[in-house]
Amino acid sequence: MKQFIVDAFTDKPFAGNPAAVCILERFPSEELMKNIARENNLSETAFAVKEGDAYHLRWFTPAREIDLCGHATLATAFVVLNFYEKCAAAVTFNTVSGALYVRKNGDLYEMEFPAYDIKPIPVTDEMTAALGVRPLEAFMGRDLLCVMDSTEFVKKYSPATDKIISLPGTLLHITARGDAKADCVSRSFAPKIAINEDPVCGSGHCHIAPYWMQKLRKTEIVAYQASARGGTLYCKAKGKNLLISGKAVLFSEAEINESAF
Repeated sequence: MKQFIVDAFTDKPFAGNPAAVCILERFPSEELMKNIARENNLSETAFAVKEGDAYHLRWFTPAREIDLCGHATLATAFVVLNFYEKCAAAVTFNTVSGALYVRKNGDLYEMEFPAYDIKPIPVTDEMTAALGVRPLEAFMGRDLLCVMDSTEFVKKYSPATDKIISLPGTLLHITARGDAKADCVSRSFAPKIAINEDPVCGSGHCHIAPYWMQKLRKTEIVAYQASARGGTLYCKAKGKNLLISGKAVLFSEAEINESAF
């Protein structure tokens, strides 16, 4: 079983968000996919099987299968378009969240995702305790989005994992208005699915980007994820969907020893 590791939302290794990618003739058992993801110990491992003109794509964290993952989708598109479908400029992935279309545009990979319909919710004492300061605003979609008052706080925040895990939502995203290089700065935390911090979260920006587009009255923004690895996402509104673009770089290509199991 061939496995690639790709750093997504960056153009240099050891940055962005790494994802493992396996392109297969058929899916192995769910238990084996979970074990491979656990062994990789990356935030996501993607498994894809070609079905007609598209690929069936599934994502696994070290804890469980999930319904949407932006950076692992970008990483899988990078592998498919550079190693398996070299003459193609785009690929469609059939997923539990619907069909996802990824187009290669120069050194960028543009993904079309559904934007989450985030709703304002009251800021709670639990949020304040987890963050150490009171958020300006809070919103709920699949994940919890907390808007903070400074870029510096977002960059320096030391996550209280034991308190974050009790907050609502699958992930917690904290965000603030950006600087000259980006419209917004964010970080993402997911201890509920065994990811203390997601280095660059594509699906998280399906919450973050719509908020800032409305706030800044823009249809296109540049978003920076301020994790230790860092990463840049180019986001554009398209009706109820969101176009998220980023770069990617191959870190490794290896064989999984199937004879061991």
